[in-house]
Amino acid sequence: MHYVYVIQSISKNFLYIGNAKDLKRRFVEHNNKQEIATKAYAPFKLVYYEAYFDKRDALDREKKLKHHGSVIGHLKRRIKYSIAK
Repeated sequence: MHYVYVIQSISKNFLYIGNAKDLKRRFVEHNNKQEIATKAYAPFKLVYYEAYFDKRDALDREKKLKHHGSVIGHLKRRIKYSIAK
């Protein structure tokens, strides 16, 4: 399986969208500050993920979430209670 995920910083107003083959390992890496893009925002909570059989589908979805404002906007509205502080 391949995953697209959204994590939220517990202490700061920051959401991060990523993809991974091993979601548990990747989440631990983010929280252990092993990822340059997110280490200043750790610790995180996992607020959303989607699973795909094919890596290409996951990469396509991640790209759309990151680069098309309306797509992430729709997702944020769907998970509004999960990302509320």
